Amino acid sequence: MSGGHRHAVLEELFVRMPHVFRADRAGSLQAVVHWRIGDRPDGGSDTYQLVIDGGRCVVSAQPDREPALVLTIGAVDFLAVVTGNAHPVVLAMRGKLRSKGDLGLTAKFPTLFDNPKP
Repeated sequence: MSGGHRHAVLEELFVRMPHVFRADRAGSLQAVVHWRIGDRPDGGSDTYQLVIDGGRCVVSAQPDREPALVLTIGAVDFLAVVTGNAHPVVLAMRGKLRSKGDLGLTAKFPTLFDNPKP
């Protein structure tokens, strides 16, 4: 995840998030979540914004809203989470996933998405 395909892989994963979003579990939730994906070759991170509102999830690579929750994770661990190969709670307990902001949303967030199907 530090090579030349990083951007394309992250873009594809985030583009798919609205398709695995569980509006039935979100109910009337309104929230802005920023994912900060670390381990970029220059030492930085990529930030993606998810806006959950009205039973919809909209993703943007250009964050423009104040987040209620910021999730910070390394790129490989992010891949493991979104593919269902790692549980966010376990990663948080190991210090590999950090959350800042709304603790209630932090607990609910993993239930709002299904694992992608091939």
